[in-house]
Amino acid sequence: MSETVIKVENLSKQYRIGAREGYKTFRETLVDAAKAPLRAFKKLSPQSVIRNPQSETIWALKDVSFEVKQGEVVGIIGRNGAGKSTLLKILSQITKPTEGRVKLKGRVGALLEVGTGFHHELTGHENIYLYGAILGMDRWEITRKFDEIVAFAGIEKFIDTPVKRYSSGMYMRLAFAVAAHLETEILIVDEVLAVGDAVFQKKCLTTMNAVSRKGRTVLFVSHNMRAILQLCQQGLLLDAGQITRGGSISECIAAYMSNGKDHNQPIISQINRQSSDLTIKAITVNGSGSNKVPLPSEDRIIEIEITGKITVKKRIDVEARISDLNGIPLAFFSPGHEKGYANFYPAGDFNIRRSFELPQITKGDFYLSLYLTDPGVETWLEVLNAVHLISEGISTRSGLVFDYNKGTGWVILSDMTK
Repeated sequence: MSETVIKVENLSKQYRIGAREGYKTFRETLVDAAKAPLRAFKKLSPQSVIRNPQSETIWALKDVSFEVKQGEVVGIIGRNGAGKSTLLKILSQITKPTEGRVKLKGRVGALLEVGTGFHHELTGHENIYLYGAILGMDRWEITRKFDEIVAFAGIEKFIDTPVKRYSSGMYMRLAFAVAAHLETEILIVDEVLAVGDAVFQKKCLTTMNAVSRKGRTVLFVSHNMRAILQLCQQGLLLDAGQITRGGSISECIAAYMSNGKDHNQPIISQINRQSSDLTIKAITVNGSGSNKVPLPSEDRIIEIEITGKITVKKRIDVEARISDLNGIPLAFFSPGHEKGYANFYPAGDFNIRRSFELPQITKGDFYLSLYLTDPGVETWLEVLNAVHLISEGISTRSGLVFDYNKGTGWVILSDMTK
């Protein structure tokens, strides 16, 4: 059984709006002294007496608790402002918590926003040794890894140039190379894929995979759900400073993509089901009105039934789109584009049934969006990410289960040769 290397207990962080933490520079002190008479005058103003922005506070994190075992790769996801970066700064011991405590077993290497851990006036060569020393490495250990770090970053020609002259991509490549190659027990990475080209992103994912296989623990924050799903096994979903879901990364991503919808509720209870002259009364997918529907593995048929009411005569058909967890469309179905397929419905109640045969897709989680349209002319109503589809991913010929995480891709092509 793996030992716990990160233990977070009732962690909270409060910030005061309009206030700053830390010290003042000499220049700021002089500016404050020069402005002192003006501030004294403003205190006489009625507005300045009423307005006190420093009295407002906000909890960036509130009562966060979790544990991470040795060798686990944990994806931390959530929308902007959810508290992800604040959590990582506390775990990296850059920021102190307001309440609660963190127990870490081993050295921590952190790659947060561009600029953290490096001195802009020093060269890349000097910063490698500086950052290594901050992480608790001795000079011999850093020297042993030096050539690998420089080769990975791909900045051999600029290694003796001050990093303040680096581009953001060069800076990030060197920072990641140092954090990944110096042998800390815990690696914390925040949005490393936001900077850099596709080649660098692939190198990052490959390196983090290799790091985890060596028994090191990785915490990875990204808005790239495909990368999170490819790299991580476990996940934490943050919302408004609190953990709303923990466990399987696929379950966390599904909850994130569904905007917190309750999948035990009917589909129509979770959507805007009415336009100016069209109202949806019920939606079923494969006979289920739930937001969560197993995807058939053999015939791969999706049957959709929509009932509703219109106030004026309309030509209506159902179109559908299937997307992956990153929101990337995989397939679109528009039977109404076939001549004569869509029908006109008189004012009153209507009922539409459509069946779509899917290509064989791998095991995983997908989303189904529905559209009531006059095909090629106008969209009457959109039901985005209406249904969470769960694919069993079973090949009907061999009985094998194909998984996207194994590199198969989302769609399985079984008849490539004749």
